[in-house]
Amino acid sequence: MTRERYPTTAEITEGARALTMRYPGICRMGAVGRSRAGRPLLMLTVGQGVRNVLVVAGPHANEAAVGGASVLRLAGRIAEQCERGEDDGSVWHFLLCIDPDGAALNEPWLRGPYTLRRHYEHFFRPCAAEQPEWLSHDGEVGAAALPETRALVGVLDTLRPVLQCSLHGIDVGGSFVQLTSEIPGVPERIGKSAAELDIPLESGSSDAFQWPSPGPGVYVMPPASDPAAGDGAHSTWARARRYDGVTAIVEVPMWACDRSADTTPHPAPERALRTAGAALRRDLPRVARVMGRIDPHLIGPDGPMLRTVRELVSIGPRLSSEWDPAVRPPGSAPLPPMTTARVTSIQVYAQRIPLRAAAMLRRIADLPRVTRLVDEWCAAYERAYRPRWVPIADQVEQQVRSVVAVYEELRGK
Repeated sequence: MTRERYPTTAEITEGARALTMRYPGICRMGAVGRSRAGRPLLMLTVGQGVRNVLVVAGPHANEAAVGGASVLRLAGRIAEQCERGEDDGSVWHFLLCIDPDGAALNEPWLRGPYTLRRHYEHFFRPCAAEQPEWLSHDGEVGAAALPETRALVGVLDTLRPVLQCSLHGIDVGGSFVQLTSEIPGVPERIGKSAAELDIPLESGSSDAFQWPSPGPGVYVMPPASDPAAGDGAHSTWARARRYDGVTAIVEVPMWACDRSADTTPHPAPERALRTAGAALRRDLPRVARVMGRIDPHLIGPDGPMLRTVRELVSIGPRLSSEWDPAVRPPGSAPLPPMTTARVTSIQVYAQRIPLRAAAMLRRIADLPRVTRLVDEWCAAYERAYRPRWVPIADQVEQQVRSVVAVYEELRGK
């Protein structure tokens, strides 16, 4: 996509079909399943060869647009290389959007304007049980699994890819990559790309709080037996290990926060963590109280947004137990060195989660008391981090370059 606008899922599908028409014999597309609402789960395949690479877009519904745009850009480049006879023996498979139902609920935001307030006016992200990449704790896929999950696992088990790339995005922060195995050379390459595009590297991501980091913006998932692996141990990320494959989770920000790259020691980390934890435990119950005062008839029947709001407001205390000194369990592993980047990532997280809950509650019941929460917290978010918009073309380019860097360094080029 060359225009400064995120594509819809329909436009991503249209772009993929255009590639199959432009490069017949090189590109082909088919369905690998259907979503809960009956939408097709489409996969674009590019090239011929003996090695398989899988790229998954849209595993989180609020991140589907940037991933879909990256898929089209990368697939187009690979098709051009194949047409020039530069095929290196790998076949690339692109799942255009693994959660099209969730992505559809975010699409009003894609028209812009691209402001934080507009983003949260149309925000949706499903609860954990309705996100396609999460598996049961035994790593198996039972009859109760989401059809999207069954489709994704089926693709993984059929292709046995040497590399799986899961495309993600965050609202405020920096760019980073999580790997299931260390790949030398990746930190240098994504760092160089981020510098060229003026995107900070997320150098202390709360998503990988206790994971080892071989370089700024890169994290390596511990073995599944290590509690630090978290939910990643029970996910489709880890499943590729069954076939000696590597998974890369590639994150890019919509708005950059330069403090996310600051690796100097934080001047008062314990106080900052206590403040962030207290705010998280204060603000999520605030959403719950507002929801409790709304007429149930206005909230309506159970639905995906309501399920997510209920989940978020119920797990506030647990969300801070990993890092808040006030509530960490006795005998917990020592905290890693608390740099400004690491503390900033936690502070962003502590503000983001209640804001998400309030934003989705507003979509359920657009009432002044809910709107005030969203307005107040969006304004506080902007004041705290002074986020700057990253052009969509740069978001996409950083994601594409990160995927290519992981692939080429894995292949030893």
